[in-house]
Amino acid sequence: MLGPEQILILGVAGAIAIGIIIFGAVTSRREDLVEARLGQIENDLDEFPDFAPGESDEDSSALDEGRKLLEPINNYLVERRFGKNARQKLARADIKLTVAEYAVARVASVAAGFAIGFLGWSSISIALIGAAIGFFLPVIYVGRAVNKRLITFENQLPDTLGLWVNAIRSGYSVLQAMEAIAQDAPEPTQTEFQRVVQEVQIGISMPDALDHMLQRLDSPDLDLVITAVNIQREVGGNLAEILEVIAGTIRERIKLKGEIRVLTSQGRITGYAISMLPIGVALLLMAINEQYMNRMFENRECGWPMIGLGLALIGMGAAAIQKIVDIEI
Repeated sequence: MLGPEQILILGVAGAIAIGIIIFGAVTSRREDLVEARLGQIENDLDEFPDFAPGESDEDSSALDEGRKLLEPINNYLVERRFGKNARQKLARADIKLTVAEYAVARVASVAAGFAIGFLGWSSISIALIGAAIGFFLPVIYVGRAVNKRLITFENQLPDTLGLWVNAIRSGYSVLQAMEAIAQDAPEPTQTEFQRVVQEVQIGISMPDALDHMLQRLDSPDLDLVITAVNIQREVGGNLAEILEVIAGTIRERIKLKGEIRVLTSQGRITGYAISMLPIGVALLLMAINEQYMNRMFENRECGWPMIGLGLALIGMGAAAIQKIVDIEI
């Protein structure tokens, strides 16, 4: 069994690894993101490209060398199911990490959670719980980033369509109107439309470029807009009028979603409270009488199955409540 010093070193190393990855993602990839992703389109149009850095220059740091060391691991993971799913989620969340770096972040998070749990409570059971939390923490973070970015884009879409309609009525072509959106729209709309424009400029057809944006965002409202644009390109028609009607529909849908969210807020908060109440009671009992709760964690024949069954029932109840309050429009 590892000693406290070894576990402390492991936890510190995990925290440092997470810090390096986050620092590298924030500092070194903002400028080369679009160019690096566009550079891989010709080889794999149907896949989500990695957020690989561009070519290193004379001032490249040790972070570039670290990414080169992870490149074989990344090439191996992107062919697996885990790698493809992670690649898709990272692209939709606009997180500048490769699949290998994301895998390293998850491993480091597990190590840090285990070390914190063991050093804080000197208990293997708590350490395992900390490791489990560390395993799911990056997944939760990426999922929330995906949802946040998608909601932001959908809220901006009516104004984006209004700008698109005004540009077309002013005499702009569809591509020129998208260039105007790429210059004036806020994020993430600006980045996505700029990406479409650059794809078209390097030779990709307009329908394929729009389809790539739909893959990155997975928005039903955007799907409606892209379908209208593609149909107009094939059969003709007044695109400005069509987009104006779609913008009005999307505005009404967003308004209705807000009203539903307000009406179902009590149910959602109740679901959160009911789900966290058993866990909170267990932590309170552990703080009051640790030996009393340790019997459940140390008893593998009875305690562990009870813990697993309790967590499963909590998860099922939370999922059922969220399903009830999640009303499709």
